[in-house]
Amino acid sequence: MSFTTITLNPTNYMDAVAFQEIFFDAQLEKKTKGEKTTNTLILLQHTPVYTLGKSGKIENLKVPIEETGAEFYKTKRGGDITFHGLGQLVAYPIFDTESFNMSVRAYVEKLEQCVIDCIAGYGLKGERLEEASGVWLDPDDKNARKICAVGLKVSRGISMHGLAFNINTDLSYFDHIVPCGLGDKSVTSLEKELGEKIDFYEVQNKLLSQFEKHFK
Repeated sequence: MSFTTITLNPTNYMDAVAFQEIFFDAQLEKKTKGEKTTNTLILLQHTPVYTLGKSGKIENLKVPIEETGAEFYKTKRGGDITFHGLGQLVAYPIFDTESFNMSVRAYVEKLEQCVIDCIAGYGLKGERLEEASGVWLDPDDKNARKICAVGLKVSRGISMHGLAFNINTDLSYFDHIVPCGLGDKSVTSLEKELGEKIDFYEVQNKLLSQFEKHFK
């Protein structure tokens, strides 16, 4: 089963959640009725925002939100606190994981693999960290750093939320939080690793190609 792709301009976080829910609820209804589901991939950037997963700790926001220049929302996805902003590619797959014959764990790993294969084209070795989702560089080193976060909500096999991939992200926003609740790890971006700004839409197209390869 293939998927339809929708690309949006920079979008407020809650507007994006509402947009996702239109597709998510429609697919859940199809599942309930035994009808064939469809898959939609939404690609966008967010205006600056911190989001806290349903199992996250508010203490991981280290300063009053008013001092950060960003918004703040609690969400229904998994994971702890993270940041979304301009220069970060967010992918929201509203996918029926069962249509790809995938468990939720296999689905998460496939999302991670899309980013791992994408950054390999830039000479970076992305890897997994056993105790934390996402894509990491040097995960077993004291310099372990995350380049992509993953957080999902899955109901009856239908997923929403997704991944956040730092391309030219302003990483100073992460100084205000304990990213993903991991105090001994840091965050990075393609720009930081390669020492120069990267064409955002070039990376977006490369990531989309990986989705097309891994979610046929």
